[in-house]
Order: sequence, then structure tokens, then C-alpha cells
Amino acid sequence: MAIYEKLTNIAKTGKKQLAVLIDPDKANSDSISSLIKKCNSAKVDLILVGGSLIKGSGFESCIQSIKNETDIPVVIFPGSVFQISSNADAILLLSLISGRNPEMLIGNHVIAAPHIRRAGIEVIPCGYMLIESGKLTSVVYMSNTSPIPYEKNDIAVCTAVAGEMLGHKLIYMDAGSGAEKSISAEMIKQVKANISIPLIVGGGIRDVKTAHDLWNAGADVVVIGNACESKPGLIEEIRIGIGY
Repeated sequence: MAIYEKLTNIAKTGKKQLAVLIDPDKANSDSISSLIKKCNSAKVDLILVGGSLIKGSGFESCIQSIKNETDIPVVIFPGSVFQISSNADAILLLSLISGRNPEMLIGNHVIAAPHIRRAGIEVIPCGYMLIESGKLTSVVYMSNTSPIPYEKNDIAVCTAVAGEMLGHKLIYMDAGSGAEKSISAEMIKQVKANISIPLIVGGGIRDVKTAHDLWNAGADVVVIGNACESKPGLIEEIRIGIGY
């Protein structure tokens, strides 16, 4: 079954899903092995791989190391046109619909398209929305765009609805790596009430309560990233806390 089809079918049942984001620049073979063991134990649903920068040649080796350790689907969360691999299972084809940078809306996609096709992996069109999080995050700086203000729920709703109307199959709301605060539950609630496609939420999630609050607000998939490094037991705690 295709990854998007499985994700959507699970979301329709109301069952919540957990994803872990791995930044190749911050990972090595030992840390990847340890993290993937935790993901396997906690029955994580998706592993996302990507980052705003890939300074070395670690992207491909990171994906291969993950694939050697698990059957959990590995999905590229691309930070640039260079982050493409035939060893992954799928790629989120991100259009930064919260910004007005044409390169992030279509320009980079034109460059990447033939390489993605040659890679032969599943492509999942995704409306990507950056939400203000209390600090300048790497993705805001690198994308040269302004995030949606934290309390502007109406703008977030209209942006997500436009993304769905444009044909995106997912909406991904992100506070960004290292965010001071997660996206508000009220914004997530309002966005979810106005779209019919799965909603992914990430950024600023450092504890079980925050993850569960975002799920309860309407997120179908919650993504944790940096917090895994400082809190090794967080993945298991989140999964246990939700009851399955």
C-alpha cells in the first residue's frame, strides 16, 4: 500500500500518528542506530529525513543507515533540491504556501522534478506552512519568507484551504526546528475544521503534553525532531501516553 494511502486511511479512523524527523547534519551512524531502535520499539509511523542545510555527504548514507535498521517508511522532508534519494520510500513535495518566494512555490520543484522521477519514489504533494514561533528559525531564514503570525488563525485557515484547493494532498504546519513554542492548539483546531486532507504538525514539541494537545486539537500526525536528542525516552513516552 502506498504511504499516502496508508496515512490517509489511518487518519480517517481517528487514530493519531507519530513521526520522527532526523537531520543528517546532526546524526551519525551510532546516534541513528540508537534512535531507530527507539522508533521501532515505539512503533513510530513515519521517519522523515531532511534539514535546512546538508553540509556534508551524509544525506544518502543517513537514509541507507535508517533503511538497514527498520521497516518504518522513510520519507524525505526536503530542505533543498539536493535532498533526493532512490533509497527513500517517498518524498514530501513541499510548496511553501505560507510564503511568497516563487522558488519555494514552484521554482525548485521544476529543477527537482526530473531527478525525483528518476528516483522512482512515491511523491506526496504537500502544502507547507510556516508559523511564527517566537524566534528566527533556520527554515524561515533559508526560505527567505515570513511565517504566518502566531495568533493569525484566520490567515492560517485560508492558507490551508487554498492549499487543498490547489491539489495538495497534505497540509504540514511547522513552527520550525528549534522553535521556542509549538503552534497553538486553537490554530490547529480551526485549520483542521476547514480541510479534508490529513494535517501534519511539527516544531517546538518537547514533551508528552504538547504532543497530545496538538493531536487532540486535530493534528493527524505529530512530528518530533530536536527533542529526541535531549530526551532519549520521549518517543516511547509519547506513544505510551496516547494509549497504543
